[in-house]
Amino acid sequence: MEIKDTYKTISSPGEEVLFKDRNSKFFGYTFPTSSEEEIKKIIESLKKQHHSARHWCYAWQIGTENIRYRTNDDGEPSNSAGQPIYGQIQSFEVTNILIVVVRYFGGVKLGVGGLINAYRTAAQLALEASQIVERTININYCITFEYKDMNKVMRIIKENNLSITKQELELNCKIYILVRKKAADKIKEVFSPLYEIKIDRLES
Repeated sequence: MEIKDTYKTISSPGEEVLFKDRNSKFFGYTFPTSSEEEIKKIIESLKKQHHSARHWCYAWQIGTENIRYRTNDDGEPSNSAGQPIYGQIQSFEVTNILIVVVRYFGGVKLGVGGLINAYRTAAQLALEASQIVERTININYCITFEYKDMNKVMRIIKENNLSITKQELELNCKIYILVRKKAADKIKEVFSPLYEIKIDRLES
């Protein structure tokens, strides 16, 4: 079975989009994100920007291997806002993303069906207005070795075109490398016969 080692996300915040239904306005936004702390700050700043809006509904998904996600209806009927927004994240197959739809109530109730359609459409328009990019899933390794083995390690790194993210070159040296998921096992095997050189996978 082929290992999937790419994922889709957005490279930068998308353009603001607007969907209207019976005088209600739904503003849609997308943001690239990798932490819940960041998400809180984005939502706080949108609440300041749209301080007279009625609802700030959102859905987010983070992760490539271990997926975490959350949906929030923010006072709308249960599952009429957050879930339809999250449905679009799944439909576009993107991750590390936050979608927020801000609603200004227009005086006419839309009913649950109308709300589901409005939030889904605003999220879809926001994703269509975003730059979706494909990225590789990478594994971080730490190689630990003595200074005398430096040339051996550097030769393997060079031969396999590995990218170094950090180096600590003292008596005991550490080099941190980034390897595409597909090649991760192969790289580990290259180092394994060299018993004096240790290679450990780091939790991403």
